[in-house]
Amino acid sequence: MRVLGLDLGTKTLGVSISDKTNTLATPLEVIHFAFEDYEDALRKLTKIITEYDISKVALGLPKNMDGTLGFAASRSLKFKEMLESINVEVILIDERLTTKSAEDIIHLNNDNVKNTKGKIDAIASSIILESFLRKWENDSKK
Repeated sequence: MRVLGLDLGTKTLGVSISDKTNTLATPLEVIHFAFEDYEDALRKLTKIITEYDISKVALGLPKNMDGTLGFAASRSLKFKEMLESINVEVILIDERLTTKSAEDIIHLNNDNVKNTKGKIDAIASSIILESFLRKWENDSKK
């Protein structure tokens, strides 16, 4: 069973996928949709879920730096409910600083951040998925 990692924005959804051993996370694509049209995002994501036979996703939960939930978090919580309505298990992953980490990765690869918005979303989704895979691995060792 493979797992998807998701980084939800207001107009994009970064998507990454695990390998078959659930060890590695790889950026898959960025889904584009009209501002806050999460129904369209879900329709497009459903095609990926079906193609890869996905039953579990790690969805980024944007928290404030003090750990509280703000407006952006409510967007992810709503999308979680939408995913669960199509029988997908959703695990929320703290995504604080994932965009900054993605930008740092792009800088280290000498890419221009201004021209790589799609890359940032896809890389951020991979960071979210890697966090989940590490947690899942550690929990299974207990």
